[in-house]
Amino acid sequence: MLIAHKIALKPNNKQATYLARACGVARKAYNWALDEWQKQYEAWKQDDSLPKPNQMALRRQLNAIKREQYPYMLEVTKCAPQLAIMQLGQAFQNFFAKRAKYPVFRKKGVHDRFSISNDQFSIKDRQIQIPKLGWVKMTEQLRFQGKIMSATISRIADKWFASITVEVPESDLPKADNQGEAGIDLGIHSLATLSTGETIKGPKPHKALLSRLKRLSRSLSRKEKGSKNRDKARQRLSKLHAKVANIRNDALHQLTTGLTRRFHTIGIEDLNVRGMTKNRRLSRSVADMSFFEFRRQLEYKAGQRGGLIVVADRFFASSKTCSKCGHKLDKLPLSIRKWQCPQCNAEHDRDINAAVNLRDLAVGSTASACGEGSSGSGRRPKVKLPSAKQEANGRFNQK
Repeated sequence: MLIAHKIALKPNNKQATYLARACGVARKAYNWALDEWQKQYEAWKQDDSLPKPNQMALRRQLNAIKREQYPYMLEVTKCAPQLAIMQLGQAFQNFFAKRAKYPVFRKKGVHDRFSISNDQFSIKDRQIQIPKLGWVKMTEQLRFQGKIMSATISRIADKWFASITVEVPESDLPKADNQGEAGIDLGIHSLATLSTGETIKGPKPHKALLSRLKRLSRSLSRKEKGSKNRDKARQRLSKLHAKVANIRNDALHQLTTGLTRRFHTIGIEDLNVRGMTKNRRLSRSVADMSFFEFRRQLEYKAGQRGGLIVVADRFFASSKTCSKCGHKLDKLPLSIRKWQCPQCNAEHDRDINAAVNLRDLAVGSTASACGEGSSGSGRRPKVKLPSAKQEANGRFNQK
C-alpha cells in the first residue's frame, strides 16, 4: 500500500531560490506540453495519419529543444520537467476515463510544485538530498518503513514541504480496535454526530478568522498592481488562508484517525456537497466543514486499518426514519431538531437518530443473508455500497 508522508522543509535562502526555480521549470514544461497536446490533437483530428499525442513523445520533443529554447531548464533536476509531462499524461487518462475534468494550465503561486523520482534523491535522518542542490533540512524524520517511490516538493504560502510516497507492506499497517460499528451524521452545527451519542464540534476556522480575511483582502485590493507593497499584502493574505486550511485539516485528521482506530465498520451518507454549496445561506458553513475531505480521509484511513466504510444511498431517509420501529415521516424540515415518532412514541434527536440508522444500515449490509460479509482475517475493501436486498428491506425502504 502506498502512503505519503508530508514533511515541512527548512531551506535557506539559496535553497528556497532553487526550489522556486524548479517549480517554475515544472510549471513551464506542463503548460508547454498541454499547449502542444492540444495543437497536435487538433491536427490529428484533421488528419488521422498523423501520430496521436502522448506524454512519451512530448518528453522526447522537449528534450530535443530545451537546450536551445529553454536553457534554464538545465539548471535544475531533470525530473522537474519530465515528471510534469508524465503527470499531464495521467491527467488526460483520468479525463478520458471520466474520473477528472479536462486539464488546465498551471498558475504561478497556485501550482508551485515539482516531483522527483526515487532514484534521484535520498533521505538521511532529518535531511533530503535534492539533485543539483544538496541536502535540505526537514522538520522530522520519515515515519514509514518501506520502499520509497517518489517525492513531491511544494510551496504553500511561504513554507516548503516534501511529500514522500512510501510503499508499505499491509502486514505492517495498524489494525482497528474493532469497538463495534458506528454511524456518522454530518452537519453544519456539529461536524459529526455518532450513533453512540457523541457530538464533535467543528473548528469553523473560516468563520472565526473571517474578519481578518476581509481586512487583508481589502488591504490587498487597495495596493497598486506590480508594487512591492501589493506583494507583501498578498503574502500576508496567503499565510492567513494557509492557517485556516491547517486548522481545518488538523481537526479532520484527528477526528478521522480516531474514528478509524476505534470502529471497524462505519456508515456514512453520500452527501451532494456541490448541491449544498449552491444554497446561498449555507454554502459558507458547508465549505467551512469540508464534508468531502472528511469522507476522503475516512475512506483511505479505513483502508489502511482494514476497516470498512458503508456509504448509504444519497436519498436514504436517515433523519426521517424512526430508528426504533422504522416508521418514515413524510416531511421533516431542517428547523426541527427533535421529533416524536407517531407510531411508537419514541423521542428522537434528529442527528443521533440519523447516525443510528446509518449504523444499522452498515451492520445489515456487512452481515447480509446472502453472504456478502467476510469474517476472514484478510483486509476488506475500504468502501461498500448497501446491497439491493438490504435496501429492499422494509425498515430501509427509500421509496
